[in-house]
Amino acid sequence: MSVAILCAFETDVMIDDSPTMSTLENLFLPINPRFSSIMVRDGNGTSQWKRVKVNLEDHVYIPTFPPGLDSYEEHISDYLSNIALEQLPQNKPLWNMHLIKYPTKTSKGTLVFKLHHALGDGFSLMAALFSCIKRADDPSLPLTFPSTKITQKMTKSVGAMSYFGKVSGAFSACGNTVKDFGWSLMKSNFLEDDKTPVRSGTVGVEYLPISIVSVQFPLDDVREIKMKIGGTVNDVISGIIFHGVQLYLQSAAKDTTESAKVTALVLLNTRIIGSYQPLHEMTKTGAKSPWGNQFGFLHVGIPNCRDAEKVNPLEFVQKAREIIKQKRSSLAVYFTGRLLEMLRRLIGPEGTAKYIHSTLRNTSMTISNLTGPMEQMIIANNPISSFYFMVVGVPQSLTITVVSYMGKLRVAMGVEKGFINPNLLVSCMEKSFERIFEAALGMKP
Repeated sequence: MSVAILCAFETDVMIDDSPTMSTLENLFLPINPRFSSIMVRDGNGTSQWKRVKVNLEDHVYIPTFPPGLDSYEEHISDYLSNIALEQLPQNKPLWNMHLIKYPTKTSKGTLVFKLHHALGDGFSLMAALFSCIKRADDPSLPLTFPSTKITQKMTKSVGAMSYFGKVSGAFSACGNTVKDFGWSLMKSNFLEDDKTPVRSGTVGVEYLPISIVSVQFPLDDVREIKMKIGGTVNDVISGIIFHGVQLYLQSAAKDTTESAKVTALVLLNTRIIGSYQPLHEMTKTGAKSPWGNQFGFLHVGIPNCRDAEKVNPLEFVQKAREIIKQKRSSLAVYFTGRLLEMLRRLIGPEGTAKYIHSTLRNTSMTISNLTGPMEQMIIANNPISSFYFMVVGVPQSLTITVVSYMGKLRVAMGVEKGFINPNLLVSCMEKSFERIFEAALGMKP
């Protein structure tokens, strides 16, 4: 399994590639030795990193498309599909950059990084890219990010009620942990989702072409939904995705049964500190937010319904809130993270990759999210209007990612080409958001 992350930065202006090499040499390469290293095997067959001389020209690509078109959406989509499929050469550091100097309906150009997952997880790699980026309004100031602190509400209770409440909470946490972690093990090894319009079940689907599409929602509107019905922004966006998937399932195939098993694998950061840290802190021994692959996952069943068009859409947000609340009282994510660490020590990275491959293959989709800056960014003198990321090379027909930036939430979807209808999926996600927003606004105070 060769998993990589694509990060696409869409620019406000035509891309100026003159500062690219100096940005890569002076800012990007020094971030981590892995960006200047290749994977080799020692005498015992163990993979390790070896520093090499980097020829930047080997890592920067500038495609050429037919001239004279007003918009290049289709060409860019095909190009992204091609680079998603291409394997990164093993005799060079495992990354490259693509400068697409052609406009779309919403941007003047697109700057794409492709980074192999062996370099680090999405959290590490996005932290690396953000370190190369400046604020457009004042490059001397640091980028700022929405707070990721978990606010704990303290309740005052005394005597027996306090005691029994703690005991009850402990038993509940233990029960949820056993249930969630046990189900995770079963799903990773034995239980496979049904074939549906979002899961072809094709062997080797990770080697098939994909299309990448996206939708964008105002963060203020998402917060307004949250204020109306309670919960968190994550609850709301999860509900939007769940409802959108059900709308697609019932639109794409009228014979999809209500009982079809559709499971999302939610990837979560397992670091003690969930916010981006200075890179020198991440590479320290014993860092609370260390560099590398520090993630766990949760299996979340997509709520079923008889008729997604007629059901109250807020039920999906409420259900998402219930699921997430129950998962928060579980230590399953911690245990899955520790399990992956143990597997790396016992059976090595290749054996661990097989386990992760099985985990992904048995589910219908992956959902992951990251936090982006609140201010506009500029990279190598190119102002960024929007950006998204996508995990590619995974054995699934559908991958969903969510990122916030400048007051917007960008939901990107990587879909198996020729199997999932990308335009219909986008339409279903937009309809899901509109229905949930309208239903929330119509609630009585």
